This record gives sequence, C-alpha cells and structure tokens, in this order.
Amino acid sequence: MNLSFTGKVALITGATSGIGEATAQELAKQNCNLMLTGRNEQKLTALQNHFSSTGINCTVLAGDIRDAKFRQQLIEETINRLGRLDVLVNSAGIIEMGTIETTSMDGYDRTMDVNLRSVFHLIQLALPHLEKTKGNIVNVSSVAGLRSFPGIVVYCISKAGLDQLTRCVALEVAPKGIRVNAVNPGVVITALHTNSGMSKEQYQAFLERGKQSHPLGRVGKPEEVADLIVFLASDSAGWITGGTYSIDGGRAQTCAR
Repeated sequence: MNLSFTGKVALITGATSGIGEATAQELAKQNCNLMLTGRNEQKLTALQNHFSSTGINCTVLAGDIRDAKFRQQLIEETINRLGRLDVLVNSAGIIEMGTIETTSMDGYDRTMDVNLRSVFHLIQLALPHLEKTKGNIVNVSSVAGLRSFPGIVVYCISKAGLDQLTRCVALEVAPKGIRVNAVNPGVVITALHTNSGMSKEQYQAFLERGKQSHPLGRVGKPEEVADLIVFLASDSAGWITGGTYSIDGGRAQTCAR
C-alpha cells in the first residue's frame, strides 16, 4: 500500500485529543506536514514542539471551530504557512446528553454547530485548495449516524447529517478529482463523554458496558480509528469516495434483544 504523505499537508480539527490527536500522530509517521487546531492552546503548542523535533513541519492555530471567522482564518493560515492543502480531517465533535424532552435549544444549536455546520463551512472553504492538489476529506462521524440511540438525540441527528453530507459532497466534487469519506466509530476511549459532563465513575461504567454492547467484546482505541482515516486519506484509497465506514467492533450490526 502507498501510505506515504511526503510533501503533503493535512489540516486536522479536534487535534488536541482522542481521534484527532491519534490521526496527527499517524500522519506524522508518514511524513505528512500538519496544521492542527483545537481549543487547548497549551496542548497544541506541546504537539507542535513534539512534531517539529521529529522533522515534521507542523503549525497550529487555537480557536473555536464554531466561529466562522476562525474557520476562514484556519484555511488561510494553512495555505500561508504550509503552501497547500491535501487532506482535511474533520475530527472536532461534541456530544449532548438528553432526550427530545430534555435537550435545550442551546444544546441543539451548539451540537449542530460543531458537528455539522462547521464541517459544511470548512469543506466549502477548503475545496478550491483541495482541487489544486486532487486532495480528499475524511469526516469523523459515529455509529450514531448509522443507528438510533436514546438519550443522545441531537448527537445522532448531527452524525446522520454528517454522513449524508459526506455522500452528497462526494458526488458533487468527484469531477474535480476530490474524494470525500467518513469513518463511523463505536465507543472509543477519548475525552468526548467526560467533556460532556459524565463523571469518571460513570465513564468507567460506560466503558465496561461497552464490552457487552460491542460484539468483539471491547471498546476501541483512537489509534485504530486513526489507521483507517490515514488509509482513506492515502493514495491507496484513490478509488474510494462517498463511503461511511463502520469501525465499531460490530456495534452497528446489533439490535436490542
């Protein structure tokens, strides 16, 4: 397989933890230059120092992905600092706990802004640059985009929308030589749930239940999802577009019994 990214540039959102950070690590191993963004400026600086010490041209920009002006700046700075854009990985995401009866409209708007609206806009902004490099996009969706789960209604809606966005845009930009795919992880050990307000004890119990809810008997690791993202972003996946790929230990194949 051709997984070399030498001379290429990847922009990764949500790069300060979880799947986004793991993807940055894996792309760096393939000599990819990086633009990383997230809200944790201290963590971004640490990542920049780490990658730069290994010879990777890495630049960072901290900010709120919900801010349209920041999204514009992010694309502009990627081109200004690194000269091109080959891969856009939309990994930033949040989860809002709540049912249709308990979810606030602020929670709805916040989730849709981060998980869907920001991705839509970043893709719009990135396309002219990806067309020049015949680049590609990988969106980080969820098993919740493919299956329904109670108690996280807005998260499910946002990820289902992201899957459809992936498919529609893939068809629209295929004539330009740009590919668009998504990965749909099951439960992966990240900070997603604890950042949503879940306590450490609740999270540990949630991970323990994952051993039963995922047919392979365990939850996933960020590095496993990152490996799939890197493959989809590579030349080895050059005839793959419009796909939403489950990486969930079989979770999407199950039903309540």
